[in-house]
Amino acid sequence: MPRSLQLRLATALAAGLAVLSVAAAAASFHVLRHEIDRISDSALQETAQRLLPLAAMEILGRDADGSDSQRIAAVRPHDELLTYVVRDATGKTLLQSHDADETVFPPKLRAGFVSTATHRVYAETGLEGTMSLLVAEPLKARRHAEIKAALAVGRAVALFLPVGLAGIWLIVRTGLRPVRRFCGSIATRGQNDLSPLDKQSLPVEMTPIADAVNDLMARLERALAAERNITANSAHELRTPIAAALAQTQRLIAEAPSAPLRERARNVEGALRALSQVSEKLMQLARAEDGRVLADTPQDLRPVLLLVIDDFRRAANASSIELDLPEDPVLSRIDPDAFAIVVRNLIENALNHGAAGGPIRVVLSPGGTFSVTNHGQAVQYDVLGRLTKQFERGTSMTKGSGLGLAIVDTIAKGAGATLSLHSPAPGWPDGFQAVIDGLLLVSGRHGTASEKRR
Repeated sequence: MPRSLQLRLATALAAGLAVLSVAAAAASFHVLRHEIDRISDSALQETAQRLLPLAAMEILGRDADGSDSQRIAAVRPHDELLTYVVRDATGKTLLQSHDADETVFPPKLRAGFVSTATHRVYAETGLEGTMSLLVAEPLKARRHAEIKAALAVGRAVALFLPVGLAGIWLIVRTGLRPVRRFCGSIATRGQNDLSPLDKQSLPVEMTPIADAVNDLMARLERALAAERNITANSAHELRTPIAAALAQTQRLIAEAPSAPLRERARNVEGALRALSQVSEKLMQLARAEDGRVLADTPQDLRPVLLLVIDDFRRAANASSIELDLPEDPVLSRIDPDAFAIVVRNLIENALNHGAAGGPIRVVLSPGGTFSVTNHGQAVQYDVLGRLTKQFERGTSMTKGSGLGLAIVDTIAKGAGATLSLHSPAPGWPDGFQAVIDGLLLVSGRHGTASEKRR
């Protein structure tokens, strides 16, 4: 399955941001924990050094007045975070804070820090080593401070990460906007538009791709132009010799002394007429594939349609044609000559493959929809989808070039319209209908009256 470059970049950057955020949070927590321990140890040491002189004065004063009091009473009831004891050289407790628990303080502790299972203890000596002051802090207080610090870091990461992810998505989407615009310009182009693509707004990394696409389209344009020129020139060059051969054949028919010779000459004449028709169709196909099917200004389609219909009505083999036209102009940017080719091919198709002598209904609607409907044997559904291919014929035994519907489909696509085929014809038990929708209608009032001609 194809993967989105935008999604891949955004996912990779988001994953990187998440990993970096977690790593930064872990590093921050490690630094905060180290700082909490350092500041707490410094507070213990500062407290001990400030209490030691006061404790020495208290003990010396007590010796002077003979007091035995050892526990210092609190000014008001409260829980002590830091507790302390004062011991003499033998380990006897001389003084302690009111919440002090002697089991917390290790015996015979030298000056400095020591950690127990529950407390962090700092010892300081005084009076020439005859007195030791020990200050203890519960380790759970430090752990509680560390948890609060971790939660603060976690909240900061939790707030930053969604904003960072949204920013990454916005940056990636904005950065790839020229690429999407470039792809859109390719997707919205007509099938015959092979002009170079604009690469001015593309990033430097995408410029080689644009150059490669432009080079490919240039080569394709040259190949298609050469193919169209060969087709058009070959068909054009064949017209004169075919016409000359046809004239000589007709003269041969008139001068032939025997019936068998005249019959053979008529067969040659039929083959030359078929070859002339194929040559004409190839010229029409070359024009359709050239893409020049739009006029600079909108024009009314009704006069073109009337002119083609009149040509068919003057033909000796033309069957009854019913024409339904709107009262108001039907303006379209399709080239009049291209529209005439469409009309002629669809009516020829109806004449050649429809029921002999059956009516042919030709309708041009105010909304720019053109349709040709004829009676005849219904065409199978799977055959309908192949009829717009070149040299594709249906199940009819009538001879034809197999190019008429392919020419109509090519011109319709070049004009921004669509050709749809239906069999049986809508509302009929049999028949065939070709409908062209969306002939780039520009303006015109929607009339209701219609002209029906026979």
